[in-house]
Amino acid sequence: MTGPQAKVAVIETSKPETVTRWGTALALGFGLALGAAWSAKAENVITSHGFSNFGELKYSADFEHLDYVNPDAPKGGEISTWALGNFDSFNQYARQGVAAAQNTIGSESILTSTADDPYGSYCFMCTTMEYSEDLKWVTFNLRDDVTFSNGTPMTAEDIAYSFNLFQTQGIPEYRRIVNGWIENVEVLGPYKIKFTFTEEAPKRDRIGFAGGTPVFSKAWFEEGGIRLDESTQTPFMSTGAYVLDSVDWNRQVIYRRNPDYWGEGLPFNKGRNNFDRIRIEYFADRAAALEAFKAGEYTFRAESDAKDWAVNYDFPAVQKGWVKKEEIPDGTVGRALSFVFNLDREKWQDGRVREAIAMMFNFEWTNAALFDGLFARPTSFWPNTDLAASGPPSEGEIALLKPLVEEGLLPESILTEDAYLPIEQNAERARPARSVFRQAGRLLEEAGWEVGDDGMRRKDGEVLSLNIIQFNPLYDRVVNPYVENLKALGIDAELERMDTAQYVERRRAGDFDMTNQGFQMGFEPSTGLKQWFDSSTADNSSRNLMRLRDPAVDRIIPQVIEADTLEGLTTGVHALDRVLRHIGFAIPQWYNKDYWLAYYDMYRHPETQPPLAVGVYDWWWYDADRGEELRTAGALR
Repeated sequence: MTGPQAKVAVIETSKPETVTRWGTALALGFGLALGAAWSAKAENVITSHGFSNFGELKYSADFEHLDYVNPDAPKGGEISTWALGNFDSFNQYARQGVAAAQNTIGSESILTSTADDPYGSYCFMCTTMEYSEDLKWVTFNLRDDVTFSNGTPMTAEDIAYSFNLFQTQGIPEYRRIVNGWIENVEVLGPYKIKFTFTEEAPKRDRIGFAGGTPVFSKAWFEEGGIRLDESTQTPFMSTGAYVLDSVDWNRQVIYRRNPDYWGEGLPFNKGRNNFDRIRIEYFADRAAALEAFKAGEYTFRAESDAKDWAVNYDFPAVQKGWVKKEEIPDGTVGRALSFVFNLDREKWQDGRVREAIAMMFNFEWTNAALFDGLFARPTSFWPNTDLAASGPPSEGEIALLKPLVEEGLLPESILTEDAYLPIEQNAERARPARSVFRQAGRLLEEAGWEVGDDGMRRKDGEVLSLNIIQFNPLYDRVVNPYVENLKALGIDAELERMDTAQYVERRRAGDFDMTNQGFQMGFEPSTGLKQWFDSSTADNSSRNLMRLRDPAVDRIIPQVIEADTLEGLTTGVHALDRVLRHIGFAIPQWYNKDYWLAYYDMYRHPETQPPLAVGVYDWWWYDADRGEELRTAGALR
């Protein structure tokens, strides 16, 4: 899903702990179809407890609890984890500052989603919703018992105010997309609010757009003079189960469960929000963080380094049974980690140059030598799903692509060739084969980059240089062999590592040749695709870091957004995926099909996990008896 997040995450985390369309960020990509429980009224007005874009809702209006939780899970205890780098803000929606980990943990919205229903959305702060069959408007009938963490009631005025914040102070890439979608927002009473849409608003996005806004306290914002587009020293006043307990800037942040949380008894919340405290410790480097975990300074670790997972988890606490290792399958769309070019720089606008440089990254050796073969390569922007394009295009894809070919926006070959796949290389050595070097050299020569007497490639007297920016020392072992391969090809390549703040600013400003980007798509891509790939967001985007401006992509995205059947959506995404891969602005690195979890053996979760989230901070719980045993044994500090 997508949202108005202002910055790329630079803290070290593993994967999303839970999939919530409407909780921590305003989701743009959610559409509409009839829910499981609805009734037609006069003038084609429908009343429902929820929506599903495609098919029936999984949960009825009178369900007792989510299928994947333990409704009798005990409350209590602390879970602690780690983050990399530093932080100086609690506002992830602003361009200013670096936001603390889990800074939106207290945010909620009118609608919510579940980790076992990829297309469903449900009333959370509302009892029911009413909407016209033609989707010109939606009215939310709000609960009258929702309160902010300071005990003040949440009303329709707060929702209208929060919605307006994102329309007027949200990041530019988001506002450019949604500008003009809303004709009117009416507060019809303390607990009733109506959204009326313009004709320009995509139908599949309308209900989710209105119901997915994080809700903040209007009075708190106004009394404190707070702005959404400025850094903040405290989390926004919200309604969620957790609030800030304490902060030690750049070292530690602790959130605590609100004992007066309004939603404790809701069916959606049974068996959830179980920990009394969630503590995050910050470290300057990964090695120090791992050693701290071994020593019991924090208790839960979601590992992202395959080498560490393969060889560095046989320490005494594991051998003694104090620490448990667990691998849980990840059923979400894989997060496609990639190198991306800055296409605003003229030298990277030639596809032959990009292809040659991509050939110098040897994934097979990287995976075997550095990651023990544990990763897969994300050859698609929708890895691990049936949304990934494969083989030659289908008839439906051809129907979408052929007009673009006829207009000269795409080559004719895209209608017959297989979807692009990076070349497979020798896993025995980091250096690509001679044949690969020769092929890459020919591409560069065709683009005008000739080898000089000093072995460097030049065009019009300019040396072909490539600056790769990073903040995480973990990447040194990946990037350095890649840099050596590029140098062997005659490219003046370098790795430039910097602190977190400078890294964030350089990416925002487009001051780089190449950087990392993690492409995280959803099962139901829609308007958020514009934040990732549309020309309208290329000048200032936290997602379109590559500054992609491609008319073919711009033409396909609306067809995906307008798809009103699952078959049509799948066909549109296949066509888009095929074109994005053909352009070659990204060099795929790797993704993980599993969650790698290590934790002190005092945490529990239901035996059967849902496919779309691991839910560590959500529906796991603390075993107090086992925790006491570990403390008595000296396992924890």
